[in-house]
Amino acid sequence: MSFNLTELFAAKFNPLQVVLTLVIALVVGLYIFFIYKKTFGGVMYSRNFNMSLVMLTLVTSLMLMLINNSLTLSLGMVGALSIVRFRTAVKDPVDTTFMFWAVGEGIAIGTKFYDVAIIAGVLIGIFLLILSAFKVRSSMPFLLVLHYNEAASQPVRQMIKQLPGARVRSKTARREGIEMTLELRLKDNETGFVEKFLRVEGVYDASLIAYQGDIVA
Repeated sequence: MSFNLTELFAAKFNPLQVVLTLVIALVVGLYIFFIYKKTFGGVMYSRNFNMSLVMLTLVTSLMLMLINNSLTLSLGMVGALSIVRFRTAVKDPVDTTFMFWAVGEGIAIGTKFYDVAIIAGVLIGIFLLILSAFKVRSSMPFLLVLHYNEAASQPVRQMIKQLPGARVRSKTARREGIEMTLELRLKDNETGFVEKFLRVEGVYDASLIAYQGDIVA
């Protein structure tokens, strides 16, 4: 099979079309950036990852523009991408779905399906905002960490019984005291009980930590 270099330059690109495509990809990428920031429910927000979603939309649309106009270039690009290995681990499944969303938008824009990209982007964003609002109103998982001496065990247990759905996840006994970790589901306005533990004689500190996780009933 002979390889003709002229085929690489056979495709004709309209500069205005390229600029328009990249501008639309940038606007859609910034929209994904906004939705990710508004719906983020993890512990530590990564601006770098969010910016990578914008770049992913732009780069994908660029690649699809090239592939869509040159069969030879598309085959070469597929071969080049097949040897690339991405070693950055994505720990949150939601982050993976946002990456697929950015890639999908880039594919639609790069293949000139602008209406599909815009309509699908708006609808997906609205769905995510609705789900995020529902999640905020519902109870969220928290970890309650207590440090106290053995003399305070009885009043601490009585207070724990008053917490809704409290489950002991770990309990460590040391010479200087006891450390207990409990799993709770609370709303943002239900965290005022933490200070009450400090009023108990023998309780050293009480920490309430939000975390990503699900409590299995």
